[in-house]
Amino acid sequence: MFNKLKRKILLSCISLSFVISSCSYKKADLVVYNAKIYTVNQGFEIAEAMAIKNGKIIAIGETSVIKGDYPAKEMINAKGKAVYPGFIDAHAHFWGYAESLHNANLTGAKSWDETLKLLQDFSKTQPEGWLIGRGWDQNDWPNKQFPTKEKLDELFPDRPVLLRRIDGHAAIVNQKALEAAGITKPDRLTGGEIVEKDGKLTGLLIDNAISLVSNKIPPFTASQMKALLLKAQANCFEVGLTTIDDCGLDYNAVEVMEKLQKSGDLKMRMYVMLSDAEKNYDYLIERGPIKTDRLNVRSFKVYADGALGSRGACLLHPYADMPNRTGFLLSNIEHFEKVAKKINEHNFQMCTHAIGDSANRSILKIYNKVLGANNDKRWRIEHAQVVSPQDFHLFGSAKVIPSVQPTHATSDMYWAEERLGKDRIKGAYAYQQLLKQNGWIALGTDFPVEQINPMLTFYAATYRKDSHDYPKGGFQIENALTPEETLRGMTIWAAKANFEENEKGSLEVGKFADFVILENDILRADAKQILQNKVLKTYVNGEKVYEKK
Repeated sequence: MFNKLKRKILLSCISLSFVISSCSYKKADLVVYNAKIYTVNQGFEIAEAMAIKNGKIIAIGETSVIKGDYPAKEMINAKGKAVYPGFIDAHAHFWGYAESLHNANLTGAKSWDETLKLLQDFSKTQPEGWLIGRGWDQNDWPNKQFPTKEKLDELFPDRPVLLRRIDGHAAIVNQKALEAAGITKPDRLTGGEIVEKDGKLTGLLIDNAISLVSNKIPPFTASQMKALLLKAQANCFEVGLTTIDDCGLDYNAVEVMEKLQKSGDLKMRMYVMLSDAEKNYDYLIERGPIKTDRLNVRSFKVYADGALGSRGACLLHPYADMPNRTGFLLSNIEHFEKVAKKINEHNFQMCTHAIGDSANRSILKIYNKVLGANNDKRWRIEHAQVVSPQDFHLFGSAKVIPSVQPTHATSDMYWAEERLGKDRIKGAYAYQQLLKQNGWIALGTDFPVEQINPMLTFYAATYRKDSHDYPKGGFQIENALTPEETLRGMTIWAAKANFEENEKGSLEVGKFADFVILENDILRADAKQILQNKVLKTYVNGEKVYEKK
């Protein structure tokens, strides 16, 4: 697996130093030396040192050259540790993660009763108002059945409760929450469902039905939201993230983050996709693309279907474990065609959540029709989770970017075949097949659906196993990515998916000095070292934003 890398390490003795003749550049703000710097440039070369000034890299090469030519205010002896470009999460929900820090964390509960116990414990810390939680997954429970609201009604008769499934595409609410939303009868709506049983509401809401209740939850105050965003930022810096793609926000959230960036509080670089809503189209069309060193807003997040775990993913053929259900699109096909034309007309980027093979086919056909073969619009399919063998080529034919989350494969592998069957599962989480379409792929986590740690992304992509070494040989190991491909997907390819490959994603002269120093070299480490790896320091724009205590 690492032979190619070994050869490149042997070549690292060749200086990568770029001589800059102007005397004004001889003084640096920061020099990192005695390091193993993975530049992730085109040749995937390795350097020993780099000099930084005004937030950008001004030289990179051998320690003796850089130390000799670039006296700096601050010198960091990396003591042989690996240095990587700052990690970029190509698909996450930073704002939603920040909000979740104020809510009950139900992840990992092994039963509905355990979920309720976690909620009860949490409710003691917040005795008033709505109870909000996220993270339950019925696939982890013995009966694998969706919960119903009876016990919630008993425990919380006077407080509205909304508990989202781990993927956010289903929720269970109590009677008080239904009353707050004015929901009195079971109903099906476009792209969603209010679930009933024996003519009575169960409290289970699927996809678009969730917003009927969630829209009634009072918003955080400005000071509360600021505190939550800064806490989320600190957590992300701790794991080495320096850029995050926040997938699906309203423009007012963007304005909050923009204000915090201007004040210097929010240092995280953000690539924001606005949600598919008329007010957001109007806003960005009128204002135009937003681009600063730390904020980039030029794209829209569209939802084609739901999630596989809640059987909302839209499939070409029925679910193997529920033959009367195929899932559904969240909007009619005319809507997707309309917004694709609008986004293309204004030269924005379209990024569409598509899980099921039917959803992927529908959106890919629209993309191909609107874009044609020769384009650099970099439209994206977010997740590209289940793709029919007949449709993989549709990524390459219109240069569509697959934006995938490797930890989804290792989270879903226990039950995905039950949903899809042994034949259809072969086209699911097929990262090598997707990579081959354009020669590159963007990697993310989808946090808070998954954990924020990029090390888990690296491990899941390369080993295709869980932390307990299951399954032996790896889950559909033929679709594992190589370590080099994975690192590129977490850095330069993720930057390219954001039209930012000329300013970040690799450690090269002229680019932002966004980098991390790791405890273990992930390209040389074993599975245990990868999973237990820690970030020693994180830098954004040459500024230290995290250091391990």
